[in-house]
Amino acid sequence: MSSFALFSVVLLYLALLFFVAYMAEKKKSKLWINNPYIYALSLAVYCTAWTYYGSIGVAATSGLNYLPIYIGPIIVIPSWIYINTRIVRISRINKISSLADFISLRYGNSRSLSAIITLVCLFAIIPYIGLQIKAISETFHLVTETPVSKNILTDSATFVVLLIAVFSSYYGTRYVDASEKRLGIISAIALESFLKLFFIIILGLFVIYFVFDGFSDIYHKASKFSDFKAKNTFNGIEGALNWMVLCMISGTAICLLPRQFHTAIIENRQEKHIKTAIWFFPLYLLIFTLFIFPIAWAGRLIFNGQQVNPEFYSILIPQHFDNTVIMVLVFLGGLSSSISMIIISAITLSIMLSNNMIIPYGLLGKFKAEDETQNTRNITRIRKFSIFGLIIMAFAFYKYFILKTSLDSVGLISFVIIAQLAPAYFGAIFWRRGSYKGVLAGLVAGLVICYFGLIIPQYYFSYNQEFKGILREMYDAFSFFNIPYLGRIPQIFFWSMLVNTGLFAGISVSMKGNYRERNFAELYVDIDKYIQNHENAFIWRGTAYVSDIKNILERFLGKKKTEQALRIFNLKYNIDSETETADSRFIKFSENLLAGRIGTASAKILIEGVTKEDKISLKEVLNILEESKENIILNKKLTEQSQELKKLSDDLTNANQSLIVKDRQKDDFLDSVAHELRTPITAIRSAGEILADDDDIPLEIKKEFLNNIITESDRLSEIINDILYLDKLEHGEIALHIKENNILETYKKSVKPAATPNSAEKYPHQ
Repeated sequence: MSSFALFSVVLLYLALLFFVAYMAEKKKSKLWINNPYIYALSLAVYCTAWTYYGSIGVAATSGLNYLPIYIGPIIVIPSWIYINTRIVRISRINKISSLADFISLRYGNSRSLSAIITLVCLFAIIPYIGLQIKAISETFHLVTETPVSKNILTDSATFVVLLIAVFSSYYGTRYVDASEKRLGIISAIALESFLKLFFIIILGLFVIYFVFDGFSDIYHKASKFSDFKAKNTFNGIEGALNWMVLCMISGTAICLLPRQFHTAIIENRQEKHIKTAIWFFPLYLLIFTLFIFPIAWAGRLIFNGQQVNPEFYSILIPQHFDNTVIMVLVFLGGLSSSISMIIISAITLSIMLSNNMIIPYGLLGKFKAEDETQNTRNITRIRKFSIFGLIIMAFAFYKYFILKTSLDSVGLISFVIIAQLAPAYFGAIFWRRGSYKGVLAGLVAGLVICYFGLIIPQYYFSYNQEFKGILREMYDAFSFFNIPYLGRIPQIFFWSMLVNTGLFAGISVSMKGNYRERNFAELYVDIDKYIQNHENAFIWRGTAYVSDIKNILERFLGKKKTEQALRIFNLKYNIDSETETADSRFIKFSENLLAGRIGTASAKILIEGVTKEDKISLKEVLNILEESKENIILNKKLTEQSQELKKLSDDLTNANQSLIVKDRQKDDFLDSVAHELRTPITAIRSAGEILADDDDIPLEIKKEFLNNIITESDRLSEIINDILYLDKLEHGEIALHIKENNILETYKKSVKPAATPNSAEKYPHQ
């Protein structure tokens, strides 16, 4: 296929993504906004070129080592129902817009810590973006059967990268508030996630049922390779341990990669969407893994003895059989995997770069002097140039550092580096004692181990195949740290995480953090208690004026939005709009308004610039937090008691209505009983009067009247017994026994007493 034709296909594909993003932003229909499957599909940005191409290469050369990249996340994802739900709540109430903001805010809202975390993410992710560019470039030349050009200006892949950079810069900066939901980008990512899975399924079915006669045919033929059994077993304790550590690395990465944090936390619209994601996303990964094994071993069978890169079997197989359609579809699937990762990673890194480094360390003074329009324009420009620059930097990194390295190795190194944030990240939501100093010491130590253990060997080899001089001697000196059963990457992960976590825990326990750290520790760990009252739980004491803070807000939000925000705040807390002094609630409210635009650290610096805060001892903070917690508990109890009283009131109302109905039923019942009692009593009285008034009644008629009296007396007794029976039945003392009766006998028995007066009337005429 010609380069021009493939480039045209890429242009059409990018136009499709642009159209989907545009329509999603324009229509804003429920199909896109509140769709849990769009959210779950966007999480599949995890599946990059590494999983699309690199996993096949690993399966062909190293066997089961490709599985941990999927198994680790599948094991961890169910815990999101608890962990991510808490993090989403924390991020929402604090207007958090990035991973750096989330971690740094917990440890005292430190500007320096947020900058260090940003640097960690840059060092980890730029090579990872370069990995995606490498995949795009090499597959482009593979499909077009052209050599990779060393001249960047004549390389077709360069123009593809530029197109992606332009698309990312345009759609990634439509919102100046970084905590806003990017509906267009997420919709495009969801479409890409669907397409890359669909295309890998098409390739898998083509390989299994058209190239070969089913899965069993591939397995039978592949099993004849001498290394087949060894590559598809754990190979004893060594293989099992490496496999387990790789699962831990990928399980950590699924939570900490900036792009995953952005899609899972920042772009979450409803907490209930997490419930869909925890089963849909693992299912997506499982379907993805189903076709890796047959494609990898089919490639081994087809290209046995040939010098080809096994990472690109997915392109080479349809190309070998001259199936251009499937080859292009697979290329587009790989392109989707790469583009989605590049776009989201570039956006998240640009937000961190602008909010945590460029603005707080260089442009805050300028922003104070500008108006809202100019500040918005400046922030947008910074992020646009950051996105474009990061992608170009990654392209240069690919050209000069990772041109000859495998997709798998670069990806794993990025995972290990980003995993150094794990102690600080998980400690933020589970451990109150975690401190800034502990995080800083552990993070730096872990990064040093990664730098000397992974980064130098990996990228130094790009130019030098042998370590020389002092560098070689230094590495030999640390050889006693080697763990016999672990490979190089699992070994560095083990030591870096051990030292990182140990220092974090040890220093945090031995040294007290400041009051601001402890304040946010309570807000993070007990988020469920403070979510409705988080501004009251923010501790601040000092002198601040509403007018000064309002001026700062207007420079970033504009006058109209600032007045709307202040009106909402005053209504919420029932505060007079003429109040001049600001309290802790207003300080926290104002910082949150600014945080989405310039980051939590910069927002804190700006507010501190127009306020005077008094120092508070840690003991005072703990006392205030305890009082706040007691007030929250008391309010909760009062709310519960109020709800109980309301329930009791409703129950009393219902009981009263029921009594009124029953009283009416009682009256009806008594009327009915009185009528039933009157009938036999009247009959007995009538018969008795006849017998008493006439002594000459014939014996036969007298017996008839006496029998009627007895019958009516029995009837009266039955009525009384029935009334007593109903009372016992109501109180559950006896059970109701229903049986069949003869209706004619019942009728005759009822009518018989009515004949008595007639007989009495006959008698006088006799």
